[in-house]
Amino acid sequence: MPARPWGTGTALVGSDAPVAQTRRRLLMALTLGSAAVAATALVQARPLTGGVLPVLQVVLFTLLFAWVAAGFVTAVMGFVVLLRGDKQMLSYAKVARHPLGNHASTAVIMPICNEHVPTVFAGLLATAESIVAAGGARLVQLYVLSDSSDPALREAEHQAWLALRQRLAATGLQVHYRWRARRTHRKAGNVADFCRRWGARHRYMVVLDADSVMSGEAVLGLMRLMEAHPRAGIIQSAPVACGLDTLHARTQQFATRVTGRLFSAGMQFWQLGESHYWGHNAIIRIAPFMAHCGLAPLPGRGGLAGSILSHDFVEAALMRRAGYPVWLVPDLPGSWEQQPPHLLAELQRDRRWCQGNLMNARLITEPGLHPVHRAMLGTGAMAYLSAPLWLGFIALGLVLWLDGAHVLQAPVGPATLLWVLTGLMLLLPRALGVLVVRLEGRQAQFGGSAALAASAVLEALLAALQAPLRMAAHTVFVVAALTGLKLDWRSPPREATDLPWRDAARLLAPLSLGAAAVLAAVALADTSAAIWLAPVALPLLAAVPLSVWGARTRVGQVLRRAGLLLTPEETATASELRRAWGPAAAAVPGTLRPLAQAT
Repeated sequence: MPARPWGTGTALVGSDAPVAQTRRRLLMALTLGSAAVAATALVQARPLTGGVLPVLQVVLFTLLFAWVAAGFVTAVMGFVVLLRGDKQMLSYAKVARHPLGNHASTAVIMPICNEHVPTVFAGLLATAESIVAAGGARLVQLYVLSDSSDPALREAEHQAWLALRQRLAATGLQVHYRWRARRTHRKAGNVADFCRRWGARHRYMVVLDADSVMSGEAVLGLMRLMEAHPRAGIIQSAPVACGLDTLHARTQQFATRVTGRLFSAGMQFWQLGESHYWGHNAIIRIAPFMAHCGLAPLPGRGGLAGSILSHDFVEAALMRRAGYPVWLVPDLPGSWEQQPPHLLAELQRDRRWCQGNLMNARLITEPGLHPVHRAMLGTGAMAYLSAPLWLGFIALGLVLWLDGAHVLQAPVGPATLLWVLTGLMLLLPRALGVLVVRLEGRQAQFGGSAALAASAVLEALLAALQAPLRMAAHTVFVVAALTGLKLDWRSPPREATDLPWRDAARLLAPLSLGAAAVLAAVALADTSAAIWLAPVALPLLAAVPLSVWGARTRVGQVLRRAGLLLTPEETATASELRRAWGPAAAAVPGTLRPLAQAT
């Protein structure tokens, strides 16, 4: 396949650009048009008679269909971009050989809080050595910014920092460590404290998470992009998930490598200079960040007031409001992160993200924000509000079924077509992701064509089994956030250890018991309705074993040996990942190994 004309993005700065306007109108037209067709077909299948419930059913289905359609259209846009390129996009390839002057001083900062020290510093060492190898030691300094509350962990961090500094002493790359005695505003406050102390020393900062690893070329590539585009405020890489060997992590790693890249390229297609910032593996221009991205607590009481939790989306919106575009660069290699090791860890993270995104929705009317960032604040909230909406739609359909209205379950007709279209919109991005890999000739990196196809089917099946549990859990999270229930703020585990049955049962058994009670009650009223409800209820009944087995590294390793759910990070492992997965991290159970080192 010929090289893609990615382009430089110099012609576009945001919503005022004609190309950006055209692309966003196309997205809206396709999304709203799909929703209108769905609503029309549903009304034809069931006229709006018999009270308010049929009307509410159409409204909910139309809204949810539009939500699914927006994601599908974005994935299709990404498919086209990956095949044909996009001259309007910011591109690493265009600046890869640009020299960097001494004024491009950059801080690589890693905020941490009660993390697994060997894993964190193994990844940081891999990043640091790669920066040195790429010739960046003269321009880059590393900062470990600790918010850890455990004295034993702080001592371990300090010792690891001393060892890291000694190892890098001859290279000229400086490594700093700071423990913040007064923790305020969590990660955003940690980064703000760095800016106040040392921000004036540097032009840029590259923000890492505790599980981030970046190649030196990726770090220098972000710096080159900033130098080439002096009005850019934030440039976000598209990190690749890797590093753990549990079944759950492997499915997520495969999905982000095959399907996730379509969504990244598609989002950048219509966002352009008003993109996401995900809080890590990104570079920020420090001066405007300090001047314009300060975050005041949200006024009021309850779960949607206080310190902003999901700070990254808000910081991107504020940076753009100040006139500095925010870009996503899909073609920058060498940017990696970890996924949570199991479903409970993912939901623990989602609990925090849910409340943060619902808080951000309060800022949609903030003066001066650009329309795309207002939309992103809204879609961030919708990512979690969609769960209770789906649950309400299912419950409403069940009520109408028991009332004798079987329209959405009719064997033929427009309603059946709607279900088919919804399923295709959820499945086709996976098929398009596999097709892109095949057209690029990279199937060998995923174990071959047959293994690639089988892995995609396996990932889709596991995602379908987990979807009802995510829906139920996210519904609980939304209710908790809206009612002000206390948020337990803890980072999800980075290491992969087997999930005990008792822990899974303690957290998930109530959902399983609730699903069993509803299914039994429906079966007593109408057996056919219970059969219709089974695809949602049965995964909830099996939530405990699904979560426990998904956390098993043994299951993931069996699939790995069978050549399933492989990714290029295993079959063609970068040197930075080999170092990050070396002796220091090897003590962590379930840490991934390159295939050449697998036992």
